[in-house]
Amino acid sequence: MNAPVILDRRRVLQGGGALIVSFSLGRALAQEGSPAGAAPKRPGSLAVAPYLDSWLRIDADGRITAFTGKAELGQGFKTAFQQIAAEQLDVPFEAIHVVTADTQLTANEGYTAGSHSMQDSGTAILNAAAQVRELLIAQAAGRLGLAAENLRTENGAVIAPDGRRLTYGELVAADLLHVQAQPQSKLKDPASFKIMGHAVPRVDIPAKVTGGEAYVQDMRLSGMVHARVVRPPSYGAQLVECDSAAVERLPGVLKVVRDGNFLAVIANKEFQAIKAMNALAAAAKWKESQNLPKQDDLLNVLTGLPSQDSIIFERSDPSVSGQKTLEATYTRPYQSHGSIGPSCAVAHFVDDAMTVWTHTQGVYPDRQAIAEMLRMSPASVRLIHVEGSGCYGHNGADDVAADAALIARALPGRPVRVQWMREQEHAWEPFGPAMVTKLKASIDGGGRIADWNFAVWSNTHSMRPGNAGTLLAAQHMAQAFAVPPPKPLPLPEGGGDRNAIPLYTFANARVVHHFIAAMPLRISAMRGLGAYHNVFSIESFMDELAGLAGADPVEFRLRHLEDPRGRDVVEKAAQEFGWKQDRKPPPGRGYGFAFARYKNLAAYCAIASEVEVNSETGRARLLRAVAAVDSGQVVNPDGLTNQIEGAIMQSMSWTLYESVSFDDTRITSIDWQTYPILRFDAVPDRIDVHIINRPGQPFLGSGETGQGPAAASIANAIAHATGKRLRDLPLTRKRIKDAIDA
Repeated sequence: MNAPVILDRRRVLQGGGALIVSFSLGRALAQEGSPAGAAPKRPGSLAVAPYLDSWLRIDADGRITAFTGKAELGQGFKTAFQQIAAEQLDVPFEAIHVVTADTQLTANEGYTAGSHSMQDSGTAILNAAAQVRELLIAQAAGRLGLAAENLRTENGAVIAPDGRRLTYGELVAADLLHVQAQPQSKLKDPASFKIMGHAVPRVDIPAKVTGGEAYVQDMRLSGMVHARVVRPPSYGAQLVECDSAAVERLPGVLKVVRDGNFLAVIANKEFQAIKAMNALAAAAKWKESQNLPKQDDLLNVLTGLPSQDSIIFERSDPSVSGQKTLEATYTRPYQSHGSIGPSCAVAHFVDDAMTVWTHTQGVYPDRQAIAEMLRMSPASVRLIHVEGSGCYGHNGADDVAADAALIARALPGRPVRVQWMREQEHAWEPFGPAMVTKLKASIDGGGRIADWNFAVWSNTHSMRPGNAGTLLAAQHMAQAFAVPPPKPLPLPEGGGDRNAIPLYTFANARVVHHFIAAMPLRISAMRGLGAYHNVFSIESFMDELAGLAGADPVEFRLRHLEDPRGRDVVEKAAQEFGWKQDRKPPPGRGYGFAFARYKNLAAYCAIASEVEVNSETGRARLLRAVAAVDSGQVVNPDGLTNQIEGAIMQSMSWTLYESVSFDDTRITSIDWQTYPILRFDAVPDRIDVHIINRPGQPFLGSGETGQGPAAASIANAIAHATGKRLRDLPLTRKRIKDAIDA
């Protein structure tokens, strides 16, 4: 992979006749000329990067570039954003080029997380493109001496009734789009859409399936060298001795880099670096400590740790009381991101400036952390996002970017590629936090839930960069940076308490968040944050309560669900699955159902599952899943289907297989044997996704809406098939077999 073309403001100005990208100064610009509370908020990320030319550029030759501060991680939004811009500008899909997160070219949109890409960046591009179209029409009206309402746009040109046309390239001026966006836009009527709402093949797929240059792991820059890091064997281990002289004499070795407990080696070729890393690891002597908790007692470990407790939801109606009561406790282990490709980055330090190509989910926050670590000005550090092979939250991407920067500084002038080894990825990435939920509820005489009590224990679900202390390299340096104090993520989105408040309506309800500050294992954001386990718990318990009430699980949910869009997806999934009350599955099989609205403010998703359980081995296999999803206005139905299919597959893997293992000193799940994931022989026979499109409605994030419902749907199907309820994740074949035999 060649180095990307680097544009800067000077070069574009020298080219002449182009609309120039303006760089966001964040909220300062958003409030410029608008006293607090005086003006309506601009839509999406236009609120923090209000200038239109932060989002779109039109060159004199008619080429159009759309810019987003979000990082393509396999969600397919790069295709969707291309569709949005093309639709609103009335140009062919192929006419748009999309540039993703780059601290020199794109707006600061923070992290790509929480299913916010469509909601924030997609909305910004939608409105920016619509407003650019109106500006171009106004410019043409002035030149043609016609009223703007008499002009139309088509195929990159403004056309008059008499056939005269001016191309967008002919209309551009250096400052035409350097204006702040308006709060309202003249969006095209969805009924007229030719590109939005239609399935378009994803632009990121071809290279991925043909062995092309798709990922940062594929990058090969001119003059590039390779480096490997020797990680400590465990948390807190101290390097007490390392004689590197023999390693420095190995073929191809250019340098050994040591800074406190940070140890790395640089070589001309990759395998030379790997051999040198192994030799360096053998020469290193470490002092370790036994400070990890008991893996098989996480329930008591988590609930016994000091916590900051808060009531996050409460409702009371003394006139309603229950007659039958049920209690249950559910647990989730620490889980790995399980990225198929170990984390990788390329860094180049030249002329006192650092450039890092990385698959971080936040180029600006990671730049801030790396600049602090290197004690450089953020203006001297550039981060360019390149896709990584597997990234579902805060995995090792930010850490390996810091590794590469620290090593590249020790070898100025040469691009340095750093890739983690598999055991490093599994042992050192920040895990998805372990969780405990305790539920108690009562059913009244009419078969409704009279009172609901939900409590969740968990660490913070985000230790993402921004501070140098979040980076492993910075923690291991001789002048180490302290890990910043963990904090709970605020509602309504939340962290460990994400989706802890059910969307259902109960007469009496109380939800408590027990935030645990101490983190026995290194943790951070994993796809869905706390929503995965909280929805698993809520929707498993809803099935148990339906049994207590003698009700059908789908009907029981609808009995407590007032949200009309929520009801629509529940009814759609049940209908398409062929769900019928008292319908009996074939022997050894079970049906399960679950529903949630992600974060109670993003996309709606309901999933019905059919699972087969082998009573002799305990092996559970998802045979088919039927999902219904409402994510507002749909841009690319094929891309949305990809997201739900992927959510079901990933959640199935978490739910049936995945759990980090450790002893009192070290992480022990360091490969695919000790950390098993879903294999091809367990892939469902079919997954059907039914989309409820809402033309004209806001985009709702859908990248994480399916994980929780998929987990509970599978768990409920297993309970239906076996007659035994399992509440501890993952639902391994041993646990299922033990439950059957009990």
